Amino acid sequence: MTNETITTRQLTDNELILGYRNGNYSDFETLLARHQSKVYGYIFSVVKDKDIADDIFQDTFFKVVHTINSGLYKDENKFIHWVMRIAHNLIVDHFRRINKMPMVSSRNDFDIMDTLRVPDDNAERKMIRTQIRRDVRKLIKKLPEEQRRVVILRHYGKYDFKDIAAKTGVSINTALGRMRYAVINLRRLAKDNNVSLEL
Repeated sequence: MTNETITTRQLTDNELILGYRNGNYSDFETLLARHQSKVYGYIFSVVKDKDIADDIFQDTFFKVVHTINSGLYKDENKFIHWVMRIAHNLIVDHFRRINKMPMVSSRNDFDIMDTLRVPDDNAERKMIRTQIRRDVRKLIKKLPEEQRRVVILRHYGKYDFKDIAAKTGVSINTALGRMRYAVINLRRLAKDNNVSLEL
């Protein structure tokens, strides 16, 4: 273990955040590694489902990254409490959604459009949903290669971001960023091509 690694691990959360803001992206990976077990453990203990826990965990750190990058994070020496609050709010949002909509059962052939939950599927709705799936696949093909690969690994391959980072040879933070930009670009492409992503 190098002196640099030891020093990095001894830094406080806020010092790591400051380092990340200053362009030292490995500081965020240290921050993530420091707290991921506690955050993920809490989420899983509530939702009791690995896939859902994975999604909420990743959404939590999407929000963390976005808030820090936007300069909106308040340096109050309470980083983990703030992260846990974000996770808790996302868990609440999840349960609110499933109380309003029927759940799609888990299947081995899960794809990105299974997030559409449609009550009373008649033939017309099924045709529309099939068309939306085709349109989304076409839009994904228009993404930059690095973003397209992350989307395919995440939504079709069901890999978590740690595995995606390893497979693509980048940091977790970079993989998260690519996914975020992929979502932004998919929305823009959908608008530019007059593609509806909802029934």
